[in-house]
Amino acid sequence: MPTYTVHAPPPRQGQSADPGRFVFVRDGFHFWAFLLVPFWLLVKRLWLVFVLYVILTGVLTVALRLTHVPATVQFMVDAGVAVLIGFEAGTLRRWTYARRGWQMLGFVVGEDKEMAERRFYLQWVERVEAIPAPPAPPPAAEPVYATPVRRGPSSGSDVIGLFPQPGGTS
Repeated sequence: MPTYTVHAPPPRQGQSADPGRFVFVRDGFHFWAFLLVPFWLLVKRLWLVFVLYVILTGVLTVALRLTHVPATVQFMVDAGVAVLIGFEAGTLRRWTYARRGWQMLGFVVGEDKEMAERRFYLQWVERVEAIPAPPAPPPAAEPVYATPVRRGPSSGSDVIGLFPQPGGTS
């Protein structure tokens, strides 16, 4: 049975996580990523991976042509890169989501994506309902003020503050 990872986008300002925006990424071989690598990368909005793919295939093509490798070997190398992308397509998507600040919420197993979504949301609702409400904070205690302590006998010209009373002795 396929395994899916669930990813939540970063919450928008002043909002909590929106379950409608969660993304389920299947683990395993992605046929369309293997067959149409550059188009699949662009459709899935994996821009950095696309740029790295173009650079890698360009460097490999130039290196293989400079070493006068037969065309069948060049084709095998290109097919090998495509197979590698097909197997690692889910990992590339997860890496891109993590780079963009998405949070991975967990794993779920399902026969297809719809079954995985059902299982995840059922478990997610149960988890949210099982979390008890935070207890109310205890009431703040009345502050206790200490009585001022006088050092020495009082005099008639006690000064409170920086300046003496007008007409008093300093």
